[in-house]
Amino acid sequence: MEGSFTGPDKYQKYFLPKDYLDTYYRFEHGPSPETEMIKFNLQCLHKTFGPGGLRGETLIDVGSGPTIYQVLAACEAFSDITLSDFTDRNREELQKWLRKDVGAFDWTPVLKFACELEGNSSRWQEKAEKLRATVKRVLKCDVNLGNPLVPVELPPADCVVTLLAMECACCNLAAYRAALCNLSSLLKPGGHLVTTVTLEISSYMVGKHQFSCLAMTKEEVEQAVQDAGFDIKQLLHSAQAYSASVAPNKGICFIVARKRPGP
Repeated sequence: MEGSFTGPDKYQKYFLPKDYLDTYYRFEHGPSPETEMIKFNLQCLHKTFGPGGLRGETLIDVGSGPTIYQVLAACEAFSDITLSDFTDRNREELQKWLRKDVGAFDWTPVLKFACELEGNSSRWQEKAEKLRATVKRVLKCDVNLGNPLVPVELPPADCVVTLLAMECACCNLAAYRAALCNLSSLLKPGGHLVTTVTLEISSYMVGKHQFSCLAMTKEEVEQAVQDAGFDIKQLLHSAQAYSASVAPNKGICFIVARKRPGP
């Protein structure tokens, strides 16, 4: 797959947030594999950041894409959240939602589901405002750089989140393993990495354009996370597969891992 890896120029030119959101995040359109994927991630994130879960001050979401669902639970547990993405269009889409611009994607059904998990679906508007207040910055990121947020340097964070992003940004397993070490550099010792990876998927569609993925097994992901200096605290697997991928995939795995203290 390395020979046909989708490079950064194609992402900048052809990855359109509207096409991506319409394909994978139209939660209100009824049951679908894509909806089940969102529910699985939201349920895992609720367990991770809900009562008795991870707490802290700073959280960095790496590879946010044009989405905000991945930090809905975390905004109740962290007071300072950074969103980040490689493409200009995705960062602008995030800003549109944060500013409440006309034409911003409607996350209402997802907000309601996240609040339902917390026990009160009627507080979805309060949740939206809480998230807007907690997101302090939207930055450019590249996980293949030693500092993925260059040129910005943030203090080491309590938590790094990256969902459904790393397998799209890394051209081979060695690059994925190096990128995990780059993410580790953003964390305090003892801080946590929360990640979801689509397993054994080689490509996916956004509108009419095909983008590559690094096809990894659950075992390869586990080993890479451990070798990057993390202890895995939780691993959950869903066999649910995306219907919009070009080739079959083997579901997704959700991992919570703790960065080992330094020597």
